[in-house]
Amino acid sequence: MAPTHVLRCCQRGLAWIPVIFIALVVCWSYYAYVVELCIFFPPPVIYLIFFHLSFIMFVWSYWKTIFTKPANPSKEFCLPKAEKERYEKEERLESQQEILWRAASSLPLYTRTGAGAIRYCDRCQVIKPDRCHHCSACDMCVLKMDHHCPWVNNCVGFSNYKFFILFLAYSLVYCLFIAATVLQYFIKFWTNELPDTHAKFHVLFLFFVAAMFCISILSLFSYHLWLVGKNRSTIEAFRAPVFRTGSDKNGFSLGFRKNIVQVFGDQEMYWLLPIFTSQGDGLTFPTRLVNPDVEQATVTLQSEPSKSPLSESQNRLLSNEQHANNVGDHLANNTLKSGLNNMFTMNLGNSCNFTENSRNDFLISFMEAGLNQSKGE
Repeated sequence: MAPTHVLRCCQRGLAWIPVIFIALVVCWSYYAYVVELCIFFPPPVIYLIFFHLSFIMFVWSYWKTIFTKPANPSKEFCLPKAEKERYEKEERLESQQEILWRAASSLPLYTRTGAGAIRYCDRCQVIKPDRCHHCSACDMCVLKMDHHCPWVNNCVGFSNYKFFILFLAYSLVYCLFIAATVLQYFIKFWTNELPDTHAKFHVLFLFFVAAMFCISILSLFSYHLWLVGKNRSTIEAFRAPVFRTGSDKNGFSLGFRKNIVQVFGDQEMYWLLPIFTSQGDGLTFPTRLVNPDVEQATVTLQSEPSKSPLSESQNRLLSNEQHANNVGDHLANNTLKSGLNNMFTMNLGNSCNFTENSRNDFLISFMEAGLNQSKGE
């Protein structure tokens, strides 16, 4: 046990090397821009204000991403002591699944394994909630796990996914601003228009580092923005979640607006601040297969299969039939009214040419013709 514990401690220590590297690069960039560049070539004051603003937001979001503990499943997803003992004693998979099915009958679970079984973590000994996965680096089950990021030495999941997105956004803004404002000095140093000073190395290297990080961060940031719009995690993008009706990569998508609100919250004034505003508890998530949604009105509900909403074609057909019936009734009523008016006008104007019997026969035949016309319409 002692060598294993020592090895584990060494692995945890080495895992901080990427974080320390990023911290050193950020500290050096601050020194190179504020001290070396601004002392020898003072930029406009607005440059320094925006630089410090982006620097503070970048460091704040990076700090929150690193030191926010990943959320874990609650105790209700753990097997009771008696059931856990029975599960460990059972050797047949069928019997183990029966125990898990009984324990999960009262839990809000909609996803399954690829074989349709209950998702259970033998390492943590918990029934996995929807979108929960076990992280081998953190050695724990993480709610809505996205991936384990070595650059933050933490698992990105439900508790810090917003912070991770903001970290990418502000780091991109920080690098873009440095590259854009240093470019003119980079060209002048490169063409020997400025005298050689010890600031030359810092300026040249600062531009190269900022441009390199811009390219890498932009691709990663764009990919995660796409994931947020689709309401998917990185794991779900590579392996679609399996529901009761089968796998569906868009099972958790509720529409672009609602997908963004799930990550950033419903108050837009807090979207750009690295404070936790994500919706939900990380244990249950609304799905378009289970919860009715205006944007997904054509999807059959699992909870009420007999009350599934009509499809768009059926709704259009019913509306057309109702419209046709209304038009037919309206035309028939107008025909009867106009016919009666003409009849009485003709009757009054030519009373000498019609007998009482002929008038009655004409009235009866005209009403029958009107009724037949309304039925035909």
